[in-house]
Amino acid sequence: MSIRIYTMTHKKFEVPKDTMYVPLQVGRATHEDLGYLGDNTGDTISEKNCYYSELTGIYWIWKNVQDLDYVGVCHYRRYLINEQGKVFTKQELLQILQKVDVITTKRVKLRMPYYEGYKKVHHIENLDATGAVIKELYPDYYPMFERLVHGDETYFGNIMIAKKEVFDAYAKWLFTIFAEVEKRVNIDSYDDYHKRVFGFISEILLLVWVRVNKLSVYECRVGMIGEKAETGEIKRELARYFKEKDISGAKSYFLSCLEKRPDVLMEASDITGELKLSMQVIATCEKELEHRESCMLDEFFEFHEVMQFFHQLNDAIERIRKNEWQAEDEGFLKGSKVSIEAIRVAAHVLCQSPDEEQKTLERITAIRQMEL
Repeated sequence: MSIRIYTMTHKKFEVPKDTMYVPLQVGRATHEDLGYLGDNTGDTISEKNCYYSELTGIYWIWKNVQDLDYVGVCHYRRYLINEQGKVFTKQELLQILQKVDVITTKRVKLRMPYYEGYKKVHHIENLDATGAVIKELYPDYYPMFERLVHGDETYFGNIMIAKKEVFDAYAKWLFTIFAEVEKRVNIDSYDDYHKRVFGFISEILLLVWVRVNKLSVYECRVGMIGEKAETGEIKRELARYFKEKDISGAKSYFLSCLEKRPDVLMEASDITGELKLSMQVIATCEKELEHRESCMLDEFFEFHEVMQFFHQLNDAIERIRKNEWQAEDEGFLKGSKVSIEAIRVAAHVLCQSPDEEQKTLERITAIRQMEL
């Protein structure tokens, strides 16, 4: 059985040695030729990449690849991985595909309904237009669309592997919807991030399509390879602010980054979790400076030291939250570098309800009063 996984990319990257993975440059029609297979030949929408992201590659595969039993898509930094944390081999995928219709990412559990989250970050009229088109063109799909956009889970990344005919059926459905949505929305005035309307909305539409068609799905983890350039740039700039103990500057800079790129805090971008930790650092220092003239940054000189401290703090608080704390947690929390403000902020971040937060803080208070 033949299978090929197209690795979507817009930049040079280290290509996997397994020949099953084939680089596909998306948006090739409007960008420099990287020397890979491009999505700008045959039947193509490559020139719409700024609106469709990796979907221009999916369209190209649908329309131009005919010689495969199975086909899939992943990203140059994101690969589906097995239980051992390794990128799938051909044999592993073919074994799974004998039993299921689709292999894709584990569903992401959202902190709020998808609709509300989308509304906070994107232009909600585009999601509304998508719903209206589905109701008109595919009315049988509309109840599931409504249910899921007001639910709290989604797939992410437009990553999937399936029989070619299953892949094609999904692509036909998806691009029929988006061709009509295109006629009803005006997104040319958006910035580069928010222009990627169809790339964003398609993530939940895969879940809609799978559910309505009652397809069997194998959900697996996504392995992240390397860090996004913009993530590294933000971390370096935050490190500079931290070193100068400029909390106000760090906060203003970070908020401006989030306004331009709300996705930088997503797991796929913040693969080390250090941007989220940086938010916690800023909040902690602000609280400390409300009560004294110094903050915890006076204790550290390097960004990695700050991150190490907050990783250790959060690990300790998490164990206490679960009532599984250890002797070393007691010693750490009674250390001179751990302020009550740092503890309160960490508990607020990690606890899932006010009651749990209060119980956790009560346990910490008791621990800190113990004799070492």
